[in-house]
Amino acid sequence: MQRWRGLDVIPYGWGRCVLTIGVFDGVHRGHQQIITRAVERARESDLPSVVLTFDPHPSEVVRPGSHPPVLTTNRRKAEIMAGFGVDVLCVLPFTVEFSRLSPAEFVHHALVERLHASAVVVGENFRFGRRAAGDVAMLRTLGGSFGFATEGVPLLREDDVTISSTYVRACIDAGDVGQAAVALGREHRLDGIVVRGDGRGRELGYPTANLKTEPHAAIPADGIYAGRVVLAGKRLAAAVSVGTNPTFEGRERRVEAYILDFDDDIYGEEIGVEFTARVRGQERYERLADLIAQIGRDVERTRELVR
Repeated sequence: MQRWRGLDVIPYGWGRCVLTIGVFDGVHRGHQQIITRAVERARESDLPSVVLTFDPHPSEVVRPGSHPPVLTTNRRKAEIMAGFGVDVLCVLPFTVEFSRLSPAEFVHHALVERLHASAVVVGENFRFGRRAAGDVAMLRTLGGSFGFATEGVPLLREDDVTISSTYVRACIDAGDVGQAAVALGREHRLDGIVVRGDGRGRELGYPTANLKTEPHAAIPADGIYAGRVVLAGKRLAAAVSVGTNPTFEGRERRVEAYILDFDDDIYGEEIGVEFTARVRGQERYERLADLIAQIGRDVERTRELVR
């Protein structure tokens, strides 16, 4: 899959394409439905499929300080989309100036002049242009003028719930990583670098990988989770702690993973932490022996849940 940042890097002689547009944070099953339809339509027309997305999140530019928790890093988003057969991921820098484009200006500049869209596939709730004034009906009208087809894909609903990034974030914030996985079609994952912590885990007999996440990462509610660490292409069972370590009067909220049956030095390595199930909430222990005993039980529970 090709990756472009901005419209100025589009190759000379670029022809027509089938395009889908959105932030696609999480690339959840609703997004997958839209992307898959765009890829299918591109193959039917023997054209490349292009995903047009934005960075930073538009809400941070339009309403500074309102950046929602991020479900997927840009790199992870690209990996997932490549798995669905997308030919090109074009990341468009979202600026104040860009946010002021009218719907017609956005369509003419990005979709017609630069990307040469033959067809545009979007979710039925798609909005675009200044103050989100454009919708699918307007996109269809503009497409009729500029020579591209428009397809609105119905939102994915299950059990009276619309699968959306907002819904997934709510599940993660509540610690319901199981329901988040149902909506995502895979386990929620945090990506980052292993950094040095206090070294307390090793003293307790359970050395942990302390994860430095990217800004605004969607971190689950405080507690202990069964999950996996993705390291160098391998997925290793891990008991994951999220919280402030109240037994030790901690103040900094951390994500720490104890990788089962593993004791290599991985400081500085890039890893992913996947969340399978919540084992328990965060607790404070008066005695160190009680904490160590509980960690042992958490590890055994992790072995049961992650096979």
